[in-house]
Amino acid sequence: MSRKIDYGNLMHRAMRGLIQEVLSDVAKRGLPGDHHFFITFDTMHPDVEIADWLSDRYPDEMTVVVQHWYDNLEVTDEGFSITLNFGESPEPLYIPYDAIRTFVDPSVEFGLRFETQTPEDDETPDTSEDEPTDAALEAAQVVSLDSFRKH
Repeated sequence: MSRKIDYGNLMHRAMRGLIQEVLSDVAKRGLPGDHHFFITFDTMHPDVEIADWLSDRYPDEMTVVVQHWYDNLEVTDEGFSITLNFGESPEPLYIPYDAIRTFVDPSVEFGLRFETQTPEDDETPDTSEDEPTDAALEAAQVVSLDSFRKH
């Protein structure tokens, strides 16, 4: 068995670290300027904590906006908790980084998308020993930071 570098998992870990760093800064100093976030996450992730009425309404995924009103933002190594306003009703949420599908800051045209699940998930077959097929190469996502820069 030959050893291979798992770039996909390494990239996801780095992207989640970036989200953690950004949210930690916002927790300490608030949102600067026009920055705001659209965060889409898997509501069925076992570690997500949301009100039952929210998981009933959003049985697969949910997008929250962190912008004008939020409270109690606490960031850990595994995820973050935040209280958001849903129709004049404050609701606490806990979102682990592993549950995040997209993280977007439209004020600076920056976005991250988690295309695949991590290899630890039993649902994803381990193809690390296989040679990449043409379809796999086409599906691979190459992130260009230039595409997120405002011109």
